[in-house]
Amino acid sequence: MAVVDRIRIHAERYIWAIQRAGLTMDDYIERHPKVTLKSWLDGTKEPTIRQLEDFAKSVNVPFGFLFLETVPEETIPFPVFRGEAGLYNHFDLNVYDTVNIVQQRQYWLEDYLINNDFDTCGLVGSVTLDTPVFETVNRLRETLNLECRWVFHLATTEAAVNKVTEMLENAGIFVAYNGVVGNNTHRPLKVSECRGFALVNPIAPYIFVNSGDAPTAQLFTLIHETVHLMLGVSAGHATIDDTLSHDVYENYCDRVAAEFLVPRQELNNIWNGDIKYVARRFRVSELVVARRAHDLGVLSDRDYRKFWIEYSHRPIYQKKKGNGGSFYRTSVKRVGRLFAIHVKNAVGNRQLSYTEAYRLTGLYGKTYTKFMNDNI
Repeated sequence: MAVVDRIRIHAERYIWAIQRAGLTMDDYIERHPKVTLKSWLDGTKEPTIRQLEDFAKSVNVPFGFLFLETVPEETIPFPVFRGEAGLYNHFDLNVYDTVNIVQQRQYWLEDYLINNDFDTCGLVGSVTLDTPVFETVNRLRETLNLECRWVFHLATTEAAVNKVTEMLENAGIFVAYNGVVGNNTHRPLKVSECRGFALVNPIAPYIFVNSGDAPTAQLFTLIHETVHLMLGVSAGHATIDDTLSHDVYENYCDRVAAEFLVPRQELNNIWNGDIKYVARRFRVSELVVARRAHDLGVLSDRDYRKFWIEYSHRPIYQKKKGNGGSFYRTSVKRVGRLFAIHVKNAVGNRQLSYTEAYRLTGLYGKTYTKFMNDNI
C-alpha cells in the first residue's frame, strides 16, 4: 500500500488564510463542505500535499505562504476613500491582487519606456491643491482636446467613456478596465470596494476603472482619477454617497471632475429643472447633475433633498448579464490598448520574452497571438 504524505501546519495559518480571503471560518466550511478543515484545525487529521494545494487555491493564497514562520504584511499602497474599504479600513483581497497586477505592468513599463527614451507624461504632477479648479479643468481640456460641449456630440455614455480613454492614452496615460481579478470570473470586484484607482508615475501613469460599474460612474471615475495623477497623488475610491469626502485631495478631484463633466456655463444654458434630461445630455448620473445644480444655486435645498430621498431608494446598479460579448474586445479593455501596443512592440524587438508577455497580459499561447494579431 502506498504511503500518503501528509503535512502539519499551525492552525493559525489556516485561520489567517481564510480571513485574508475575506471569509469567516463558518463561511469557508459552508462553501467547502468536503474539506475536513475542523480536523486539520484540531490536529486529529493532517492534509495531503494535494489537499493543501487545493486549500491554498480556494482562498487565493500562494502555497508557500502557508509555511512561513510569520505572515507577510500586505497592504494596498495608497489610501482607499469612501465605501466599505474606506469606512472599515479593511483588506480586500480582490482589490489587493488587482492593484498588484497593475503595478507589475507599471514596473515593466517604466523600465521599457525609459530604456527607449519615451518622454514623461506632462499631466502628472502638473497642479497642486492651490491651483484654481477652472485652471486645472482648462489644462485638462487642452491636453485631451475636449472642449466644453464635447459630450453633446456623442450618442451614448459608453461612447463618452471610450472617447476620454482614447484621449488619455494619446496623452500618455495607461488605462485598464476590469470587473474581475485578471480573467477569473469567480473573483468579481465589488463596486463597494473599488470603483477605480490611480497609480502615479511620471513616465507610466496608470488609471484602473471597475468595468462592473455603471457607465456614468466610469466616466466620473476616469476624470476623478486623472486629477489624482495631475496632483501627483495615488489613491482609489469606492462607492460615492451623498456627501463629498472630507479628504482635501478627494474633494479637489470631485470638484474638478464636476466642472469638467458638467461645466457651469453649459449647465446654466440648458438647465430646465429636469434632472433626468440634463443628466442624459451630459452623459453623467442624475446624482452628479443634482449635486452640481444644487452647488450652483439652480436647484433649491428642498428640491435637492426631495431628489436625494427618491434617488437613495433606487436599486443599486447591477451590470446586465449577457453572453459576455467578445472575449478579445473585453481583453483589449482589460489589458489596455496602449499597454498592449508596447508589449507587442517589445516582443517584436526582442526586448521582452513571450513568457513575460504572457504573464503581463494574462493571455497565453494561441490566445495571446490572436489577441495581438487581430486586435492590436
